[in-house]
Amino acid sequence: MGAAGPGQGYPVGFRLSGHPPGAEAKRGRILYGRRLGRPLRPAQRRRLSEQLPQLQLALPETGAQLELAGLFGAPKRAFWLEVGFGAGEHLAAQAAARPDIGFIGCEPFINGVAQLVALIEEKRLDNVRIHPDDARQVLDALPDASIDRLFVLFPDPWPKARHHRRRFIGPENLPALARVMADGAELRTATDDVGYLRWMLRQLAARPEFEWLARRPTDWRERPPDWPETRYEAKALAAGRRPAFMRFRRRSGRLVTPAEMT
Repeated sequence: MGAAGPGQGYPVGFRLSGHPPGAEAKRGRILYGRRLGRPLRPAQRRRLSEQLPQLQLALPETGAQLELAGLFGAPKRAFWLEVGFGAGEHLAAQAAARPDIGFIGCEPFINGVAQLVALIEEKRLDNVRIHPDDARQVLDALPDASIDRLFVLFPDPWPKARHHRRRFIGPENLPALARVMADGAELRTATDDVGYLRWMLRQLAARPEFEWLARRPTDWRERPPDWPETRYEAKALAAGRRPAFMRFRRRSGRLVTPAEMT
């Protein structure tokens, strides 16, 4: 999906991706979901025009790898990635609590990007970089074993059976997650959709690279203390839905090939 212009509600000069227009379509990829919701307020448009260029992740040419060590100026002891950060409250809270860690957040919904930029300004964060586009572009560019914690919180459940292939936690993306995660790294995911919960457990159980860390029901029924609440969790609880919070460890060892999975 190519970049949209200011006539569609984006600030002048705003570009979604560092990749050439149509590059993802040539790879057979489609990014589902909304890019833009309500019209952006003037202050949001200003932040995107003036501040996002300094925060936006600069992707290398297709086939090249990101140099994580130089992303944040000051050295970072680890790098964490959040796929689909929504309005950014979880990512901003984690970054504020851990200034020694470099954070990369991916979110194609530009209203959410604008909210995260505002939080970064409010909290004066200097350890966050944003990719306002498809997270798979970042996964492609990350070096092997470079991410120490990865978050996929309340992704779209795509409940209809014909849409299940759109689910992010699935056979297409899990090998990429396993590749970029370091040995012992943690994958955190959450959902309030029972069907998607069962799906994620089946998909992750099928990958030998991941170990579910739950040992008792409270391990997945209760959010850990170092896991900030998101508005999606609050919305689910208000509607009477009980979210599940799952933690998986990247086992040591190489990536398992598709031939070995059969």
